[in-house]
Amino acid sequence: MTKLTTARMKELASKHAIVLVLAGLVLFTGLFESSFFSTDNLGNILRISSIRIIIALGVGGVLITRGTDLSAGHTAGLCACIAASLMQRADYATKMFPHLPYLPVVVAIAAALAVGLLVGLFNGLVVAFLRVPPFITTLGTMVIVMGVAGLYVDRPPQGAIPIGGLRDDFTSLGTGSWGPFPTVIVIAAMMIFLYWLMLNWMRLGKNTYAIGGNPEAAKVSGVNVSWNLVIVYMLGGVSYAVAGVLLAARSGGATNNYGNMYELDAIAAAVIGGVSTAGGIGTVSGMLTGVLIFQVMDNGLSSLGVSPYWQLIAKGIIIISAVAIDIRKYNSRK
Repeated sequence: MTKLTTARMKELASKHAIVLVLAGLVLFTGLFESSFFSTDNLGNILRISSIRIIIALGVGGVLITRGTDLSAGHTAGLCACIAASLMQRADYATKMFPHLPYLPVVVAIAAALAVGLLVGLFNGLVVAFLRVPPFITTLGTMVIVMGVAGLYVDRPPQGAIPIGGLRDDFTSLGTGSWGPFPTVIVIAAMMIFLYWLMLNWMRLGKNTYAIGGNPEAAKVSGVNVSWNLVIVYMLGGVSYAVAGVLLAARSGGATNNYGNMYELDAIAAAVIGGVSTAGGIGTVSGMLTGVLIFQVMDNGLSSLGVSPYWQLIAKGIIIISAVAIDIRKYNSRK
């Protein structure tokens, strides 16, 4: 009976290791930093995590297909700039479009979503039909998007002036509340549910796992691999656009540097959360846990006064370790 119980406990610990890591990290940080469990601090962690999980969902879906998306962060930044430029107050001194009429918030959101969708479509078409490896494709797209964002905000002779003076009805998306819950968290919860629904109950989700598990077998079984890949990348682009809108709304502005390094954090969080770099494996709950682990770590180490450079080193070690463990698991399954 004891052996059975021990084996069962080991099985549970292995299955829920990532959750146990998060719980241990929370307890450790709270033990050494009393303010960690304050309502304001926990709320801040959840708000920041909400934007990052939306990006991680898009990246995670691509990773499951054996792909990657290095353009995610800068796509979010470009979408933030576009939405912000359409939502500036009429009396703002350095308004980007001085003669732009009053626009409903939904117009700015739609414009950002359209741009994110186009970036995702471009990535998907190049990967699926030109057969360019996802790493190279999205690296090139990242550079293109960086250039587009720079050109968009560049106003000679002043240069790239930050976009500020955003309207209250827009910034409420990032700072307001729906009842007792912050709006940004509610939107993130909706995105989490939609991705969970897609991956677990829709044909697209089943095809996504099939493609990541074995593209050739998926093709033989009747899956249109190319167009399913295009759709997954497009969904990723939409996710980055949603995150960009919320990023601009929460900060009250945008610059062409917004979203920098967000793609690496998203990839790292997804991998830490159990999304296999070999494809075919990954869950929404794992991605969420991975994002929370990194955010709790960032918050806790900053509260303890640890240098941000040491934080980067620690994050890098965790990423390498997670991928190494994932590769060992993959090799053991072969």
